[in-house]
Amino acid sequence: MLAWFWLLGCGWLAATVSGVAGFGGALLLLPVLVLAVGDRSAVPILTVAQLLGNLSRAGFGFRDVRWRPAILFSIGAIPASLLGARVFVGLPQAEARRFVGVLLLVVVALRHARFQWRTTERLLIPAGTGVGFVSAVAGSAGPLAAAVFLGLGLPARAYVASEAVTAVLIHVTKSVVYRRYAAMSGDDVLQGVLLGSSLVAGSWTGRKIIDRLPKRGFSLLVECLIVTSAVVLLAGGN
Repeated sequence: MLAWFWLLGCGWLAATVSGVAGFGGALLLLPVLVLAVGDRSAVPILTVAQLLGNLSRAGFGFRDVRWRPAILFSIGAIPASLLGARVFVGLPQAEARRFVGVLLLVVVALRHARFQWRTTERLLIPAGTGVGFVSAVAGSAGPLAAAVFLGLGLPARAYVASEAVTAVLIHVTKSVVYRRYAAMSGDDVLQGVLLGSSLVAGSWTGRKIIDRLPKRGFSLLVECLIVTSAVVLLAGGN
């Protein structure tokens, strides 16, 4: 029971970060969950919790959602997450996470290169395909999705809410496949719902903080978290 109080506290903190930056919650929570429940159960539990957390972020920012980029991104993300979730059932995850780490560093480098990284509508469907697949295989691809939506130059609220909509669709898809292939038990669902309640509270907290950040400070915060996420993924073990 004490361990779950600790997990719920971590969940609230992680969702607060995610509510401000648009991602980061899963990467903060995944190592804690692995220690608490093991690597195999951690990803399904986190998927259910993230579904609730992202639903709350999308709900709190519903009026700010930019539907066209969200829909284009999801067109690629949903079928790719179906495939990735099927691959997850029998695949070690350490290599996939390290690959994501390298990719994140490349994205940040491109943003600061002589030609500035800019996401166009033509890139949204293939970007969604990559993010959906990686999310299902590695447990989370929030920093990749963040890099894509940050490249659209959206205001902070629109960026967070639009990315949350796509994350909801990805996590719903992953959950269906995990359940189909017995990679998610009934206990995993219940524990995910419990953890997800703390993510909803954290999303509300993050919503209150986000308006106080200047635009430049917001972009810098997101990029710092992307780099930190990349380092964690590259240094992480199983």
